[in-house]
Amino acid sequence: MTKHKCGWCLGDDLYEAYHDKEWGSPVKDDTLLFEFLVLETFQAGLSWITILKKRENFRNALDQFDYRKIAEYDENKIQSLLQDAGIIRNKLKVRATVSNALAFMKVQDEFESFSAYVWEFVNHTPIKNSIENYKNGPATTKISDALSKDLKKRGFKFVGSTVVYAFMQAVGMVNDHETNCFRYNEV
Repeated sequence: MTKHKCGWCLGDDLYEAYHDKEWGSPVKDDTLLFEFLVLETFQAGLSWITILKKRENFRNALDQFDYRKIAEYDENKIQSLLQDAGIIRNKLKVRATVSNALAFMKVQDEFESFSAYVWEFVNHTPIKNSIENYKNGPATTKISDALSKDLKKRGFKFVGSTVVYAFMQAVGMVNDHETNCFRYNEV
């Protein structure tokens, strides 16, 4: 018997594996939070499967998402990234990744960790929604609006409310698995 899964992931092995093992699982590790933040910013305007297919390329190109290293990228490194066909070569998004790494570390300095900062927006407890069909799920919420606004105030780029909500879903701040999905009660 096959387990019921959220409709958005069906039909692609990579998508289904991501859904089954990662999406919606609470993430508290700062490096992994930074990875998801970067991937979500690159996803803006594109499909998530496009990003997933390039995820390993992003890991290799961006020093395994080591925000300390990324914060020190110089113009030569930025130009080499813009020539890397394995990633999304959007100049504004590449530059935003470097500035977001700097902003990320400032948040860490202020809150001891990015995790402590970002999870405060949901009182350190995932919000469990009751969505029967993913097509009826929200693209933004008041919380994603507030987090987006605060991130922008802190110098982050490409963190509109839709991107932030997708980040919140990915890192388990909100559980938007369909109610009949086998992962709904697992995460």
